[in-house]
Amino acid sequence: MFRLRAHGKKPITITTTTTTSSTASDFLYWSPESSPTALSSPRDMDPTIWSNLPNHLLDHILSFLPFKTLISLRSISRHLRSLILSPSFLSDHSSFSLPSFLLLSHPQSFNSFPLFNPNLISWCTLPLPRSLSVTCASSLLSSSHGLLCFSRSTSSVSSLSIFNPLTRSSRSIKFPSYSFPFELLSLVTSPDGYKIFTLCPSSSAASSRSVCLYDSSDRTWRKFGGVDQVLPRGFNQDGVFYNGSLYFARSEPFLIVSVDLNDGKWTTTATGHGVFPAEDHITFARLVSDPEKKILYMVGGIGSNGICRSIKIWEFKDETESWIETETLPDIVCRKFTSVCYHNYEHVYCLWHKEMICVCCYNWPEILFFHVGRRTWHWVPKCPSLPEKWSCGFRWFSFVPSLSASV
Repeated sequence: MFRLRAHGKKPITITTTTTTSSTASDFLYWSPESSPTALSSPRDMDPTIWSNLPNHLLDHILSFLPFKTLISLRSISRHLRSLILSPSFLSDHSSFSLPSFLLLSHPQSFNSFPLFNPNLISWCTLPLPRSLSVTCASSLLSSSHGLLCFSRSTSSVSSLSIFNPLTRSSRSIKFPSYSFPFELLSLVTSPDGYKIFTLCPSSSAASSRSVCLYDSSDRTWRKFGGVDQVLPRGFNQDGVFYNGSLYFARSEPFLIVSVDLNDGKWTTTATGHGVFPAEDHITFARLVSDPEKKILYMVGGIGSNGICRSIKIWEFKDETESWIETETLPDIVCRKFTSVCYHNYEHVYCLWHKEMICVCCYNWPEILFFHVGRRTWHWVPKCPSLPEKWSCGFRWFSFVPSLSASV
């Protein structure tokens, strides 16, 4: 409760119907239709009082409200919405504590996604709006800074859809010239907007592929060549954003390549000497990056005859352009993980989430992760609400809700 006092008039009391804290499920299940009244007052208040308040005073008043109430206020007026979503307000009140989640997608999931909160060690659900449910829940392609990228397909047209679950806003993006079966799609966000990277196959198998790059700042697509010289056909590991480029790790022979997201230029990155023991061979290599500290990591399997015997983590050093071994997966955990993927390492993929390097498998509903700060290994258990018939096609994403992420 707080008071407003105009010169020469009695103070006006405003009360808010809030609780001291909001649970993850409260945050996730919010919708304008089901939200309780954001503000209540013991008396009718002249609307001109609010309309005449200077922005800096209104900004100060809003700063006392909890995050859930601010979300509700966005639908009251355009003025409040523009103020709450303004860069100055978001930067001055960046202390809003939003939970972050590991999001699970599956081909048989149509209306919602299971979410795991690593801090609370609990599960909840992210429902999809009607415009995205059924057709898009099973086609989530990428996630970055609170935005989700879906593929959408109808009988006449195919497109992409960018969706912010927190602001409930979305945008449809059509393909540059014609619908095509895209490959290795990655959504990369920045303070200025976002970019979408994907490979565009040629009309004939004999022709070379192209890089298609979408920029939200001008809402245009660009095309670049040179893909077939660095990435073989059938390569299926998504790129990792690091220092302005997308990085890919390929094997047989082991090689790391990157493409600049500004000019589409491909580069072969030096791997350094002695990354892997001379007597052993790499069975798989996956990249992850810490966007805050700007560190590139590699998760690799070491073994012989195509069988992984050990899993290690390396950190890339820019100064020497070399990889430094930082961690080895305990043997007992390594044996469990390799039995999960049945030595089919094409099903293994990795992602970064809030100081955690997550090692996942498409045919297993659990996650193995390494907490970089604590230097400990853990398992994320199977979601209790998953049907037993879901046996493969599990795809995990890092989901960090953001109020400022614009579609």
